[in-house]
Amino acid sequence: MATVNLIRGMGTFFKECEHPESKWSRCPHEYKIRYRNAAGQQTEESGFATQDKAKARLAEMYQARKNSPLSQRKAERIQKYGLMPFSAYAKEWKAGQRDLGPASIRHLDSLLTHHLLPFFGSRRMGTFDHKVVESFILTMERNDIGLATQTNAFDKLKAILLDAHRLGLYEDNPVDGVKPPQYDPKKAVIPSVGQLHGIRGAGDDAFRLVVDLMSGCGLRNGEAYAVNINNIVADDVYRVTEQVNQTTKNYAKLKHRKEGEYRDVPLPRRVKDSVLGYAETYGTVDGYLLRHPMDITRPFLGYYIDNQWARIKRSGEIDIPEGMVLYGFRHFFASNCLSNNIPITDVADWMGHRSVDITFKVYRHLMPGSISRAAEVLDLGLAA
Repeated sequence: MATVNLIRGMGTFFKECEHPESKWSRCPHEYKIRYRNAAGQQTEESGFATQDKAKARLAEMYQARKNSPLSQRKAERIQKYGLMPFSAYAKEWKAGQRDLGPASIRHLDSLLTHHLLPFFGSRRMGTFDHKVVESFILTMERNDIGLATQTNAFDKLKAILLDAHRLGLYEDNPVDGVKPPQYDPKKAVIPSVGQLHGIRGAGDDAFRLVVDLMSGCGLRNGEAYAVNINNIVADDVYRVTEQVNQTTKNYAKLKHRKEGEYRDVPLPRRVKDSVLGYAETYGTVDGYLLRHPMDITRPFLGYYIDNQWARIKRSGEIDIPEGMVLYGFRHFFASNCLSNNIPITDVADWMGHRSVDITFKVYRHLMPGSISRAAEVLDLGLAA
């Protein structure tokens, strides 16, 4: 079936018959038209005896759509925002992200300042398409930007462009069909059990407690710094309720959680003994085990652990995997869970990931032999 396109946005007319377009004027079959109505929905009409009548109807509907209040408002938005530089639009968009905490704002500012604005700052919002987005990803790759940073920058760009798409700036979402940066699971450097014990033993008691909480319960750094003995809600359950925010240096809500929300995580016996032993040796303040080394009235600060980690690495006396960072202790927790066949949905919940997709993207390579196991199971079924 051949179709004839008119000016952009007007629609098409066609015939559903075996005759080529060159024969349509003498063909007895009726013309049909296809267009988008004022609500943006694709619509078809039939029963037009001549090409001129089909075109006239398309022109009528095109003018009606253009003159509708909805289209006029859309045109006004396109006029206002389509010419706006990306830098100005991103500033307005950021002002609307009222659910972001201080640390998330700091991270967003870093991505805008160092990656998005240098590339897109003066570009008009109405000029984005998938080629522009793909060029941005390729530039990050050529500049050897870390894959995690590439992913975060792409996600923020995607959120901004989706916001513009909802305003009607684009017929098609500029991000549709774009292959996002792929997080390289090899970057998640994970210590072995032996390496974990060696690293753990090289620090002081506070360092060991943090390592135990991250590797045994899957806590983030800031969540481990806010460990509280009152959050042991069962013999084998620890309730994560807050973190020490690296920006404000105060206690704050959990990442991806609203104020007052929490998550319960498994509490292995060894980690529980570590928590109780530290409390017995050093005491607590309002239940908190870790406090500022120079002022126990203030929360514990991460630089104290960071300095020990840097010293342990510099010494060269401990076997540490190449490229491992402190977050590797939390990676160990995920690895330990998945290698012991604990469902990834549970692991995602315990780690506080926003969605299981994040857990799967980072740790799918740790899931034991899923393809081989599937082949074995399918073969058994076929042989039955």
